Amino acid sequence: MARIAYVNGRYRPITDEAIGIEDRGFQFGDGLYEVWSVRRGRFLDHEEHSARLERSLRELQIDLPVSLPALDVILREVVRRNRFTDGLVYLQVTRGVSRRDHPFPVTPVRPTLVVTARGLDFTTIDRRAAAGIAILTLPDERWKRCDIKSVNLLPNVLAKQKARDAGAFEAWLVDEDGCVTEGSSTTAWILTKEGTLVTRATDNRILWGVTRKAVRALAEQEGLRIEQRGFTVEEALEAREAFVTSASSFVMPVTSIDGRTVANGAPGSVAMRLRELYIAAADGAAR
Repeated sequence: MARIAYVNGRYRPITDEAIGIEDRGFQFGDGLYEVWSVRRGRFLDHEEHSARLERSLRELQIDLPVSLPALDVILREVVRRNRFTDGLVYLQVTRGVSRRDHPFPVTPVRPTLVVTARGLDFTTIDRRAAAGIAILTLPDERWKRCDIKSVNLLPNVLAKQKARDAGAFEAWLVDEDGCVTEGSSTTAWILTKEGTLVTRATDNRILWGVTRKAVRALAEQEGLRIEQRGFTVEEALEAREAFVTSASSFVMPVTSIDGRTVANGAPGSVAMRLRELYIAAADGAAR
């Protein structure tokens, strides 16, 4: 059975041709996206993802073509039609279809709304977390509004591919000051030898990760000290632990950076504890 997508008011097979050639998302990357993880049929951190979607829409001056309550119905219907309880839901909104020209359309057009979904086996991700992941560091070559969840992801795609070509799972992007901004699709964290969690502050150079926010709250509940600042690659290599967070991987321990071992080369206990707490909170809310 073909996967089902929602496209501008219709549920249709994902293989159908459905988007106009002159859609500004295709022509210019003039659009944004949001991702929800679904576990046991429940959308994790749903309100925070919806709030980030609204913020990105405001920043790009794009109107959501349906109300938020209607969008919730669409999201859940796409999951139902794709017949899974664990997976990911992707939403994309573009400025719509208009004659190709760089300025916004003079006559407003209806934004394009697409929602797709796919099942996900979380046990595979659990096994990856138990082993830990390798990181490759690369220069951060992205634009200066990474706080907007735009579909302009070419630098991220190229960085991710370079990491995979090098045998690493993720790339950490490093700014002109030598500090890690974030991963190509994750938030970067370290635990210093003094026991302080460090992650970049939410400025325009990083995406304001929803899972990051949830994990930070859990860390505070555990009594961990947290600093929001940049950290260097060398500082990460000297840290007690390193890990990444994202909607699809939750909390993922880092065991090597640029081929060099982090601490003893095994997933750190704090990262695994935060992962356990995040999953427990998700599963508890899903009952």
